[in-house]
Amino acid sequence: MCGIVGFCDFTKKSRAVELAAMTEVIEHRGPDAKGELFHDLAGVNIGLGHRRLSILDLSSEGVQPMVYENLEIIYNGEVYNFKEVRNELKTEGYDFNSQSDTEVILKAYHCWGLDALEKFNGMFAIAILDTKNESLTLIRDRAGVKPLYWYFKEGLFLFASELKSFHEHPNFQKVINKDVLAQYLQHGYVLQPYSIFEDTEQLDAGYSLLLDLKTQDIEKKQYWSVSEFYEKPKLILNDDEAVSQTEEILKKSFDYRMVSDVPVGTFLSGGYDSSLVTALLQADREEKINTFTIGFKEKGYDEAPHARAVAKHLGTNHTEYYCTHKDALEVIPKLAEIYDEPFGDASAIPTVLVSQLAREKVSVSLSADGGDEIFAGYSAYDNLTNIENKFQKIPYTLRRTAVGILNMVNPAHVPFTDNQYNFEIRYEKIKKMLLAENAAELLEQSYEQYSQNELDKLLIKKISKIKTGFDTDVSKITNSLDQMLMIDYKTYMADDILTKVDRATMSVGLEGREPFLDTSIIEFAAQLPNEMKYRNGEKKWVLKEITHKHIPKVMMDRPKMGFSPPIAEWFRDELKSYFLTYLSYERLEKEGLFNPDEVIRLRDQYLDGKNVSVHRLWFILMFEMWYERWM
Repeated sequence: MCGIVGFCDFTKKSRAVELAAMTEVIEHRGPDAKGELFHDLAGVNIGLGHRRLSILDLSSEGVQPMVYENLEIIYNGEVYNFKEVRNELKTEGYDFNSQSDTEVILKAYHCWGLDALEKFNGMFAIAILDTKNESLTLIRDRAGVKPLYWYFKEGLFLFASELKSFHEHPNFQKVINKDVLAQYLQHGYVLQPYSIFEDTEQLDAGYSLLLDLKTQDIEKKQYWSVSEFYEKPKLILNDDEAVSQTEEILKKSFDYRMVSDVPVGTFLSGGYDSSLVTALLQADREEKINTFTIGFKEKGYDEAPHARAVAKHLGTNHTEYYCTHKDALEVIPKLAEIYDEPFGDASAIPTVLVSQLAREKVSVSLSADGGDEIFAGYSAYDNLTNIENKFQKIPYTLRRTAVGILNMVNPAHVPFTDNQYNFEIRYEKIKKMLLAENAAELLEQSYEQYSQNELDKLLIKKISKIKTGFDTDVSKITNSLDQMLMIDYKTYMADDILTKVDRATMSVGLEGREPFLDTSIIEFAAQLPNEMKYRNGEKKWVLKEITHKHIPKVMMDRPKMGFSPPIAEWFRDELKSYFLTYLSYERLEKEGLFNPDEVIRLRDQYLDGKNVSVHRLWFILMFEMWYERWM
């Protein structure tokens, strides 16, 4: 795991000193070594910078930038099947000087070009400079595990693993994209391909980008799409075949992610996904796997006892830590620095803490993210499917008429609703859901924190809705569950979950690996019959069947808890000062982005104990703390 940065400056103003600054600011992603390459190519000043976290081939042979003939590469991530690809390249006549996957990627690109991506199984953000063809190619993995941002304005092209590198370049123009701000407030994270800044984007997962140094033209290509696999016919399997084939694929994929020249552990919550990852890995090993858990003293949030029981049953080397509001007081001020873009998932707090805990013993830790989005682990999927089925029985003309009637009523003036939880947004959601054409639209509406009317009152600038992964065409996916799984994979999982884990782990120089996001698992699960995922109200049926082979069912069966800290309690008590400080009238008025009166109204309603969503205010708080740090 590493961090990469670079620029192609057509104005020729950028120098090696800017490259050094951009590279140094992401030292946390690679504390073991750095490498920089600066030169003039075709009248363009070009810089490539790399920070290294040594995981495979700890020798100097694996340093970057790495050069082979006309190609120069910097790369962040792991290609887990690099040994197989290397053997194939040897049959093509290639020799190797290291044991690193970087050299394999470089020579695979030399041999096959972008077609090499079909062979890679892993997580990666890659930049390859072709001095012969005078071009720069950027590539991001299929799930978006590894981040990659780019900026292009007035002849300056920048790219980096994290936005903070751009701030180190004096010609980077940081202008907030107001439409993206509105989208962030709805979901609590910024969706691909956008960033919070204008002229700055994330490279989409499963895409490559080609910058022609002669013409300054940019071409983006999609080399892989999850939609394609949900559109395919389902596999024909009985229960036993589904369980055995799924387990076989999982074991191979999980074992891939144990390849390392440094100690490896797992994050263990005691839920099905993390318990299954740990169980399959421990089953074939004599040495005890290191497992790590964060708990909370608030019982409704505490999974530590369950994780402890699973760890004892599996015989792991277990470490746990209990998070309190005092820990939150230490972590919250760091979040703006760690994420360097507005990020409102409060589970970032325990994720940072468990990363710190793990880093004391290991350099690599496996999480279990993606299990819910790939194998249907959320109750929302069932709830929204039921809603869709009921609404579809009502003729569209009647639904449209009902919405027209509802539009005649201002929800703010409906009597006896003051103490109802987020009544206005729920009122607006009902109208949207009545007009929804498919389950994917219902899913987006279920996530939104504000109605359009509320956003118009909250923000000073009138905003326009931007196109995101929620707008993906689902017409070829006929099943409602598949539509929602595909959309969640492209949005919530990619831009919330994976962003959260990457920044948290990398902030302490820990490599986070995602075993459920192996290409073979994703493609197989998309074609797995839905009754193998969701059966008679049982979520993740096939994963649970496999888990029960290793851990007693009685130990696992309990309500799903998630990984969120008790911020609703904390911010009415110990952490109340954050809302009072950052959501003040003077601060908001000076910035000129929010309507201060509306924010203060929401803040005071919450602090007065009214039934208001804390997440709305947390999203604004995280933006304000980000604004203070980066603007």
